[in-house]
Amino acid sequence: MAGPARPLAGPGRPNGDGCAMSGLRVLLAEDDVLLREGLASLLERSGYDVVGQAADGRGLLALARETRPELVVADIRMPPTHTTEGLEAARVIREEMPDTAILVLSAYAEVEHAMELLASGRRIGYLLKSRVSDVDEFLDTLRRVASGSSVVDPALVRELVTARRRDDPLEALSAREREVLTLMAEGRSNAGIGRRLWVTEGTVEKHVGSILTKLSLPEADDDHRRVLAVITFLEAR
Repeated sequence: MAGPARPLAGPGRPNGDGCAMSGLRVLLAEDDVLLREGLASLLERSGYDVVGQAADGRGLLALARETRPELVVADIRMPPTHTTEGLEAARVIREEMPDTAILVLSAYAEVEHAMELLASGRRIGYLLKSRVSDVDEFLDTLRRVASGSSVVDPALVRELVTARRRDDPLEALSAREREVLTLMAEGRSNAGIGRRLWVTEGTVEKHVGSILTKLSLPEADDDHRRVLAVITFLEAR
């Protein structure tokens, strides 16, 4: 059985590969003690400073308020009901500590949860637990979320791409623009999208501009409009 919430301390140790943001203060919440301790060990070896661990939503909130972490990694389903305790705690943390980055983990691809998280702004991630086994990808997701991106698990993105509905708001997008929007939904930067599609960053910027125009998104800063574009993409399933 998972133990109680407990604060931790200790300096992060850089791993030299650039994947981690050295010394970033992270709070973990997961009721599976083996997974939680494994994640804590991985993060500490990768240069993060794990400031606390919690086994349920209440403990997560208490430790978040005590330690003021820069990044929270939390399971969606935790005791006592194993429904949305982690999601509810993440919502409160976002309201009280809007600058804290949040990555939620889920055993299943749940579209509504992903959309709700993205709607709260930047520095948000939604990842399937199965993805954690790919250490490099997991650490890259942490880095991108902490740096300000909104990241959706690629498996969920692929599922949504194949599910179309009538009156699809994405109908006006070209095939290439759909590819770009799919990678945007995964939290890729323009440079990252360019590397994936083997095109220049300038070409990606033109595609992104076209996407935002075709989706008739309201005028706002570019980062917010990108989040709105991703939400539109998720809703068009």
